[in-house]
Amino acid sequence: MLLTAFQHRFAGDLEAMTRHLVDNVTVGWEELGSDLLDEAPPEIVAALTDGDRWPSRTLDDLITPDGSPPVRMTVTETTAANQDLAWGYVLRPHGIEVIPVPYAASGPVVRWNADPRTDFHNPAAWPTAAPSRATDPPPKAPAPAAPGTPRTAARR
Repeated sequence: MLLTAFQHRFAGDLEAMTRHLVDNVTVGWEELGSDLLDEAPPEIVAALTDGDRWPSRTLDDLITPDGSPPVRMTVTETTAANQDLAWGYVLRPHGIEVIPVPYAASGPVVRWNADPRTDFHNPAAWPTAAPSRATDPPPKAPAPAAPGTPRTAARR
């Protein structure tokens, strides 16, 4: 879905996609929905969703057990295991890095121009770019966040 969103809804504009997915939510996402596929060809949407439609949902209205306001967290190996997170995604200039959270500090980078209908059940067959960490350019200074909008990491 993220490949399709990049290619169609955001028309290859990584900054716009990053603003939508990272900067414009207070806490984070409960679920990314089929609305990310807006502007994609119907045959790709059908292949990815089996014809189902559902909205993205944020955690912004989350109520914590102690009544305190929700806060954005960063993911570490410890919190990943405690939160039952299976995958992490890093939006990079040349593709999306897919990290199997409990097992690795980095993962393969799937090229942004990859066919989103690729069978992603076998990571060894993914259409990948060069290894992620070793080939990335030095990070740019992060763009200023809107007031009251936390950032969890510098964008590249």
